[in-house]
Amino acid sequence: MTTSVCPVEAQHDVRWFLTVSPGEIERWRRAIAGALAEWRVSREAVELARLGVSELLANVAKHTVSRRCSLRAVRVGADLLVQVFDESRQLPVLRTPDWCSEDGRGLWLLREMADGFGYMPMPFGDGTSCRLGKVVWFSCWGAVPETEAA
Repeated sequence: MTTSVCPVEAQHDVRWFLTVSPGEIERWRRAIAGALAEWRVSREAVELARLGVSELLANVAKHTVSRRCSLRAVRVGADLLVQVFDESRQLPVLRTPDWCSEDGRGLWLLREMADGFGYMPMPFGDGTSCRLGKVVWFSCWGAVPETEAA
């Protein structure tokens, strides 16, 4: 059996380890927007990433005990992948939103707006320990104009 790997260029892969608090989510929205601007990602994709980061980090703050997580963005050619890893094994629950409720529709909206969306169990390591957690991700295809993607 042969395996091939498509390496991602280092300048198109960024990751932050953090303990998220609701008051700092805007900071991470700005951080992701700054990284994507350097990669010449379209304005629409940057706004989707900002929205997605808000939703995923807010869920970590609300639904995990430790609030430790990592935020990663990867650009492969013209496509963008954003991932949030945390140490909770509780997978997200997607449901049809109650439009009269004040919450409960963020993941649904993100899934509808992104080109790809998913989650799965995944080891979470912070450099000192490793445990089974999860990753929640979304993607935006064609996030970089063709003239910039090469």
